[in-house]
This record gives sequence, structure tokens and C-alpha cells, in this order.
Amino acid sequence: MMSVSSPAGTARRTSRPIPSALSRLGGRRLDHYPESGPRYWYLGIVVLVTIVLYYQLYIQYAVSTAIISHYHMTFLYFVYISVAANAVGAFSSLVAGLADRWGRANIVVYGLLVVGLLTTFALPNAPGKVSYLIVYAAVSLVEGMILVATPALIRDFSPQLGRASAMGYWTMGPIIGSLVVTAVTSRTFSGSTTWQDEIRFAGISGLVMFVVALFGLRELAPALRDQIMVSLRDRALVEARAKGMDTETALRGQWRQMLRLDVIGSAVAISVYLLLYFAAVGNFVLYFATNFGYTPQRANALLNWYWGANAISLVLAGLFSDRLRVRKPFMLLGALGSIGFTLAFTLHATQPHTGYYTFAFIVAGIGVTSGIAYSPWMASFTETVERHNPAATATGLAVWGWIVRITVALSAAFVPLVVSTVTPLIEHGAEVKAASVQAAPALAITDAHPKLFAELGSYAPDKVPAPLLAQARKEVGAEGLETVQKAAPQLKILREHGPEVQRASADNAHAWQTWWWVCLGGQVLFLPFIFVMTGRWRPRDARRDVEEHEELVARQVAELKESTA
Repeated sequence: MMSVSSPAGTARRTSRPIPSALSRLGGRRLDHYPESGPRYWYLGIVVLVTIVLYYQLYIQYAVSTAIISHYHMTFLYFVYISVAANAVGAFSSLVAGLADRWGRANIVVYGLLVVGLLTTFALPNAPGKVSYLIVYAAVSLVEGMILVATPALIRDFSPQLGRASAMGYWTMGPIIGSLVVTAVTSRTFSGSTTWQDEIRFAGISGLVMFVVALFGLRELAPALRDQIMVSLRDRALVEARAKGMDTETALRGQWRQMLRLDVIGSAVAISVYLLLYFAAVGNFVLYFATNFGYTPQRANALLNWYWGANAISLVLAGLFSDRLRVRKPFMLLGALGSIGFTLAFTLHATQPHTGYYTFAFIVAGIGVTSGIAYSPWMASFTETVERHNPAATATGLAVWGWIVRITVALSAAFVPLVVSTVTPLIEHGAEVKAASVQAAPALAITDAHPKLFAELGSYAPDKVPAPLLAQARKEVGAEGLETVQKAAPQLKILREHGPEVQRASADNAHAWQTWWWVCLGGQVLFLPFIFVMTGRWRPRDARRDVEEHEELVARQVAELKESTA
């Protein structure tokens, strides 16, 4: 069950921090816990912010081939743009731990403005690949801070008895963001639009969302958000306590309080559990294109089974977790299910004749089971942080954000090393395939006379000795020599890259399978850390905890009324 301990750092002397210029401009602080209508409005804005933010982040992957071609990048250079961006985002997540002092809403609102401006104007107009990397890293720098502030706002506006469903909606951000990317690019990315246009579309959506958040988003005053709220029935007690709470004292030592196994270990565990998800975002299209010959459209259609199933299960699992008032059984059931489906996915990597709908069933199963595990985990993680200090929620989420981003960066860096076959297939596979088709008649001739053409190849075209040329005309004929001469550019491609591409094609399935085994291992490592997190296993025990908490709240409210009578 959820934690029901008393709030940490509840002192009786009052300290009112001086509001910043930005907070005065926005007027975002709420001194009373909002009613259901406004509360759902704020939660809805935060979810929409997350969707739009991930739309802006993921759009580059949908147009990656055009970006690579435009800047003459290698595939590895493009990969390491993602590595650098995630590394920068990881450390900005730590900075966002100061949201407990600065406030969450300002980070979200003005972060949206910066990301929107960079995505609309700077990123599509980057003059070179280095400047593109720098701008994208700047986008990730701000995004890393928002990644911490948005779940902190979700926690603030959702009592523990509704936390998992709220986190389920928030977690849909990257999922729906991916769906938006697919939906927009599949309908607009054609001869009439460029990759720059697609990035601008995403940037404009971010600027629109900035305006909505600027006028519509609020946040709880520190004295309210720095307490544990199990249910909405706690509102009167929380507001009464807030009047005498010293928020500065509550924040002392918050980083040290987060350096615990149940916080750091759980964050590491969920990060390695999500290795397959990170691969789905960045590499599934490449995987199915290079291993099974799927077009980008077909691969993205397959991914929609994953995203759709995952989005639905995130919300449903959160609703059921809140109704039963437990988290751990959902985490365990979801983890075991995803291990089973991921094992099936891994084993099919070396089965080239696997059908489309077989993969659709498997990836949908991964999406469902990982959703069952993840939204209850997010709720349990915030409750675990609250158990140590509810005033340090953003600090705990900053630790989680840093670990997640570092894991994403490391996984992006290691995929090309483990799956080294991808680079030659992406960079030269298409041209080798085209060259082999165009040069087929010439290849038939050269393969029939290997010794002759090996000797001819040792001379420049205008330096071939007359006796050797006469011999070639006699053996092959003038027409045959002309066929080979016309196919010289294609034959050069096949000589330079053909053997490498051929080896990569032969080894590709096993290389990818190795990475899927790594992802499966990450899911297995997640299991033991379920047991260190806060919460009950049995709904009956959880209900008893809530009943005891409500009795305690009723007594404390009665005592407050007596003391003020």
C-alpha cells in the first residue's frame, strides 16, 4: 500500500520565501488545494506538455535519413547526436532537482518557450552537422529539466489513492508523442514538405503549448506540496498544517536523503528494464528494415501495435492499481509478462520468415505487460521518495531522471558497438543492392572470366597492353567489354563495399539478437528491486492502512478544531 507516514520537516515557525520575478509574472502559486475541476485541468496541461515535448524530441528520428543526407553525416555521427543529447539531459535533470526550491511550473512554462524557439527556428536552420548537434543538445538540456518538473507536478496534484492512474496518463506522453510523429510525418512528409518543415511543425506545436501553460498552469505552494496526501479527505489537515510549516527546514539535506537503495536502486532497475523501450524508439525501424526488409512505413505500422497497446495498458493498470491500492503485484506481473514476450521476440530475431502479425502480437504483448509494470512503478517510486521526505519529491525525481538519461545515452552508444552490422548496412546497403541489380549483366561476364578481369583491373583503362586487350576481345567480345565498361561505377561500389555488406547481412540477425538478450537481462534485474520499494502486496493490508490513516486524520482534524475553538 501507499505510504501514510507524517510529513517530514513539519516545524511550527513560518518562513515565506520571497517570490521570484517570474512567479510574480505568472501568478502560479496556489495557497489552497484545488477542487477536482481545476485539479484535472492542471493535470491535463501537464500531460499535453509531455506529449508535445516528446513530439519535438522524436521528430528527428522520423526524418533521420533526410537529415543524414542533408548534412552528409555518417550513421554513427547521427547516433552520437542522441548520445550527446541524452548525456546533457541527464545532468540538467539533476539541476531540475532545485525545482523543490524554484517551483515546478516555471521550469515547465519557460522550458516550453525555449524548446519551442530552438525547434522552430534554430534546429531546422542549423548550417552544419556540428551546429545541429549543439542545438539538439540544447533542446535536450531544457527537456531534461522538464522531465523532472512534470512528474513532480503530477505527484503534487494527485493524492496517493489516485497516483498510479495519474502517472499512467503522464507516461503516455512519450507514447502518444511517438504516435503524433508517425501520424504527422506519414501524411505530410512528401515531395511538398522537407525535413526542416517537419521539425518546424513540432516547434510550433511547442510554442502553442507554451501559451496554454503560461496562462493555464499553476502549482501548489511549497507548504502544501511538501506534505503527504493519501486521499482528498486529507485536504483540510494538509492546509491547516501548511500554515505553520517551515519549508526551508523541510528541504535541508534532501540530496543525502535520496542516496538510498530503494531510491537509487529502483531508478537503476527501471532504467535497465526500459532498455527494450529505448531500442524501440531509436532502433526498431532500422532493425526491421535491415533484418526483415521492412519499409519504414511497414516498420512504423508495426510499432503502432506497441505504442497503442502500451498506452492503453498504462492507464488501465494505473486505474486498477489505485482501486486495489497496491503497486507491487502489478509490477511483478507486468515484469514477468514482458520477460516472456521479450524472450519470444529475441528468439524470432534469427527466424527470417516470421510473419508480420506474429511480430505484431509479440510487440503488442510487450507493450501491454510493460505498461502494467510501469505506471504502478512511477506511483510507487514517488511514494518511496515521500517516505523519506515529501518535500524532496523533485530531488528524488531528479535522481531518477539523471539515471534514466545516462542509461539512454549508454544504450545508444553501445548499440552500434554490439550491432556493428548496422553501420555498413545503413551506409552502403542500399547502394550495394542497387549496384548489384544494375551491374548484373556485367557481373555475369566478370564472374565467367575472373582471371582475365583481375588482370585487366590492374591497369588504368587507357593503359591496358594491346595483347591483353586483344585477348579480352577474343574471349569476351567487344559487346561484353562494353557492358563491363558501362557498369564500371557499379562494379567499383561492389568491390569497395560489397564484401562488407555481405558479411554484415549474414551476421546482422545474430548481432541484434545479442542486444535483445541484453534488454532481456535488464528486465530480469528489475525483479528484485520491486521488493525494496514502499507499499503492500495484499489489497486487504492496504485497505487496513488507509482506514488507520483516515482515523488518524480525523483525530488530528478534531484536535485542530479544539485548539482553535
